[in-house]
Amino acid sequence: MLNAGLGAGIRSRSVLLTSPTARVVQRPISSSSHRQFSTSSPFKSTSTVTSSTKPNPSRLQKYLRRTAYLSLGLGACYLADKQYNASSIARNFRTLWTCALITLDYKLNFTEEKSEQIPELHERVAQLVYDLFTKNGGLYIKIGQAFAANSSLLPKPMQVKFSRLFDDAPQIPYSQVDYVFRSEFGRPPSGPDGVFEIFEEEAVASASIAQVHRAKLWPKPGEKEGAWVAVKIQKPDVAKQMEWDLGAYRAVMWMFEHWAFDLPVYFVVDFVSDHLRRELDFLLEAQNAKMTAAFVRSEPQLRDSVHIPKVYDEYTTKRVMTAEWIDGVRLSDREGVLKLMGERPSFTTPTVVPDIVASAPPTISESEPVTVVPSLSPTPALTSSLAPSHDPPPTKFTFPPNPLKGGVKSIMQTMVELFSAQMFTYGMIHCDPHPGNIIIRPNPSHPEKPQLVLLDHGLYVQVDDEFRREWSTLWKGLLMADFSVVEKTAKNWGVGLPDLFASVALQRPTRLARRQKNRKKQEEDEKRMKQQLQEWMNMSQYEQSVRMKAKLKEFLTDTDRMPKALIFLIRNMRIVQGNNQSFGSPVNRIKVTGFWASRALSENRTLSFSQRIGEYVQHLRFLFFMTSIDLAFSYNQWKNLVLEKTERWIGWWIGWKGRPVSFEQELERNMRGMMQGGLGIKVGEGAFDG
Repeated sequence: MLNAGLGAGIRSRSVLLTSPTARVVQRPISSSSHRQFSTSSPFKSTSTVTSSTKPNPSRLQKYLRRTAYLSLGLGACYLADKQYNASSIARNFRTLWTCALITLDYKLNFTEEKSEQIPELHERVAQLVYDLFTKNGGLYIKIGQAFAANSSLLPKPMQVKFSRLFDDAPQIPYSQVDYVFRSEFGRPPSGPDGVFEIFEEEAVASASIAQVHRAKLWPKPGEKEGAWVAVKIQKPDVAKQMEWDLGAYRAVMWMFEHWAFDLPVYFVVDFVSDHLRRELDFLLEAQNAKMTAAFVRSEPQLRDSVHIPKVYDEYTTKRVMTAEWIDGVRLSDREGVLKLMGERPSFTTPTVVPDIVASAPPTISESEPVTVVPSLSPTPALTSSLAPSHDPPPTKFTFPPNPLKGGVKSIMQTMVELFSAQMFTYGMIHCDPHPGNIIIRPNPSHPEKPQLVLLDHGLYVQVDDEFRREWSTLWKGLLMADFSVVEKTAKNWGVGLPDLFASVALQRPTRLARRQKNRKKQEEDEKRMKQQLQEWMNMSQYEQSVRMKAKLKEFLTDTDRMPKALIFLIRNMRIVQGNNQSFGSPVNRIKVTGFWASRALSENRTLSFSQRIGEYVQHLRFLFFMTSIDLAFSYNQWKNLVLEKTERWIGWWIGWKGRPVSFEQELERNMRGMMQGGLGIKVGEGAFDG
């Protein structure tokens, strides 16, 4: 029986092994039972023996293989991101990694025990942020410049690093320019069927988001030749990177407010992001330019002294903008401006341009682009080193045989009046008035007088009538040191510390007058200021930083009510101040600005007749009050003139040299003292240079 059963089992096993389906059923049998069974059977499965004797791969080989697959996948993603997404993902990863390092560094090292190492901490963080902005480029440069224009209260290393962020970038290849033109116009830039008769392939200016080329229009019927124009072209990668960059900016500001620094900074994200998006739409820029030109023509005090380049709508799209070509001297070229006006540097003219209005690095290598600011009208200095393929008309500016009338003072007067009129009367404010965007040329209608040409109308802020009225009223209160007016407006806008608010707005030290304050109370305030200054000097680095943080939080009490336009308005005024200071402050900027604020209130047509009469009376009172500021300015100018004459005519005999400072420099020095002594906020030299 046993043999018969064994034989039947063997036959059954043989049948199973010969069936294809049986092999599939057999494989799940464990290797141990299979080996035990096969020892008693003369039949063996070749496939089974082979699989059982094959060696298993080692753990190291598995890890190496997986690492190789992961590397290939990441490499493919990197190449796809670079080729089709303008490296947006890689840029975001770099941003988040840098911010994580900054947050960790502050969490670990910003402690009372490491107080003496806090300056080194600020140095490391400033370098990390600077490297991030310069490596990513594009909108990061714009964001960095926004920080730089409002960096007065940041640590000194950050002020220094942000001031070195210049908006220069290598130009894109001509093939990409051709691609943009074919996408926007369906035609190449030049050629028999081109948009322009002549189009210079080499850019005359290149920046982070756009570059400028020189071109010549086709002549219209009845014209012998077309006009030369400046063509601003948006770089293709910018549009791809924009939303990624703004998303990273939003995430970083949220992290800094909730995790890293506990400061109210996120409230500006939506406002800043919206205006950066608008700056990339050249149709909006063209609209801003045309509206500003119309406003200038309607203002008698500006129509002859200010010019806005004409925009050619038929050659303007969302990514391409064409405007008339302007030859002249940029305001950033101080030597050229002084030569044009027949002047020499005064003793109050700073030897170094304030950082806020510096438009170029100290040195530029031959391999770098010769310009740093995107504009619609490059000056001769920007085009003289180019070697165009065509034979265009000469672009080197020819100085007139005689200096223009009015001197540098007339130029600064026009500049301050233009931006004051925009703020208080027009409500459309150019927020990037750095000297690279201003050209000075002989007035075509009156060649003996200068004319200011305003360029780059991409970054504008529009404010409504109610805000302009409040802003004008605030400025009158600021200049008259009326505490009640400033306090009321500050509370409505969710801003604390009225004295600090007044000082930041005016860019000069301001102690507002409280009503019913006797002399004894004033002496107590002065004594308290001196005591606070002494306490500040005795504090450690950690204690000073904590106090500054508390004061800033006290200043921004309700960010939801704060008008976001203030960010750009203060930026505008600081740059205008820097422009004036770079030429030795020939104009009383505060008086001119205050005059336009008071005038806007007196000419408000929404008021009743009696209200307008009241405002006119207030305007006359304000003008009388402003005489005190004008006297202080005149005294400063007279003092500097005396020092200058003394050194030039007498001082060299005894080796004495005076040390005059301009009106703006005197305000800056007093401003730093007031901020540190009265408010416990320490700012470095040059923090209020604009």
